[in-house]
Amino acid sequence: MAEVLEVPAGRQPTVRPHTSTARIVLISAVAALGGFLFGFDTAVINGTVGALATEFRASAWALGLCVSSALVGSAVGAFFAGRLADHFGRTRVMAIASGLFILSALGSGLAFALWDLSIWRLIGGLSVGIASVVVPAYIAEIAPAHLRGRLGSLQQLAIVVGIFMALLGDFAIARSAGSASNPLWFGITAWRWMFWSGLPPALLYGVGSLFIPESPRYLVAKGREQEALGVLRDIIGDTAPSKVVEIRKSLRADRPARMADLRGARLGLQPIVWVGIVLAVLQQFVGINVIFYYSSVLWQAVGFSEQDSLLITVITSVTNIVTTLVAIACVDKIGRRPLLLAGSVGMALTLGLLAYLFGTAPLDAHGNPVLHGAAGTTALVAANLYVVSFGFSWGPVMWVLLGEMFPNRIRALALSLAAMAQWIANFIVSVTFPVLANVGLGWAYGLYTAAAVFSFYFTLRHIPETKGRELETM
Repeated sequence: MAEVLEVPAGRQPTVRPHTSTARIVLISAVAALGGFLFGFDTAVINGTVGALATEFRASAWALGLCVSSALVGSAVGAFFAGRLADHFGRTRVMAIASGLFILSALGSGLAFALWDLSIWRLIGGLSVGIASVVVPAYIAEIAPAHLRGRLGSLQQLAIVVGIFMALLGDFAIARSAGSASNPLWFGITAWRWMFWSGLPPALLYGVGSLFIPESPRYLVAKGREQEALGVLRDIIGDTAPSKVVEIRKSLRADRPARMADLRGARLGLQPIVWVGIVLAVLQQFVGINVIFYYSSVLWQAVGFSEQDSLLITVITSVTNIVTTLVAIACVDKIGRRPLLLAGSVGMALTLGLLAYLFGTAPLDAHGNPVLHGAAGTTALVAANLYVVSFGFSWGPVMWVLLGEMFPNRIRALALSLAAMAQWIANFIVSVTFPVLANVGLGWAYGLYTAAAVFSFYFTLRHIPETKGRELETM
């Protein structure tokens, strides 16, 4: 039976189909394992940075390129993911991503030089880029409108849990060995075990992708409407036939989407595609991944020990998980825009404070800022409040919006383009941070503050509210 929602007088009642919530959550959680690997693969490098610099005698620039090589692969993977997903299907592409994750984890742990490690990290980046497109698209396409925001937020929850598990693993391995540079089991250096710890979840993701249903919107686009009907019956029950008709109408064409379909009169792309691209770029330009890629080195630079720095990073990742849970609880009630606006304000204030603290701190003999006493405590609090501000807003909401804001027929391609832009922005921030840090941490965080301020203006002017809307109406 369908549920009829009460509405104010003068409006048509909204019919909400009976949904198998437990099944939808389980399917979405399996898909979101791609997000877990996304977070794990991008963060596991954090605990290895110091050891890599020592073992391979790397300069700041070379180390930045190595850390960021995965992001180049992510941009490439994201660019092609939409077309792969439209051709082979969402679940098959998830299985491909799993295989690339496994290959990258094995090769990274066996690396013998910085350039060799960069290649394996680039391969891992391909899988991360693919997952960053396929997972939000798949969840948006399989979830009913009234659950889509919360289920779409599972992507970011999985990402931050993956980050947490990677950092916790780095901390535990480094503590067991005494340092990431020391030998651990079988005489193999600890930092290599950090990379290999990604193998079990990568295998689990590959197996899980074989047992979840294909996206009904992909199936309808391929003319496999009976299969789509079967998937939808398991999810929304008796309203499945009418949903198949809605999907068929929204696709409006027999041919698959092409890049030409994204073109518009203004600057070569449709306005909604530009909005998605800028939204994705801003999520990175506020500097969030500096916290997760370089925080262990950053906190060591201002006076903390290696193990204390890794522990601080683990605590920060727990904060990120908790605030993402807050976003999941609020995104379908409060809406997307209010969360983004509140997050922008919080990020601007906390980043501004960090820029001030780092910019005015005394320098040691090597030119690094040193935060003593109250200044160090204040910086730690500000950094975690910054993660709170990002975690309930731009972290999960960006992925929710990218999964739902584009019209059905161009969704995968448009999401690919926006995700590619996100990874390019991530690369720019990550590869420039070591150099900016040498110039001055105050300048680096000042730039991230400016991006946070602009994100508030951009949201206010250009971001549409998509709460409660069916994908067929986008």
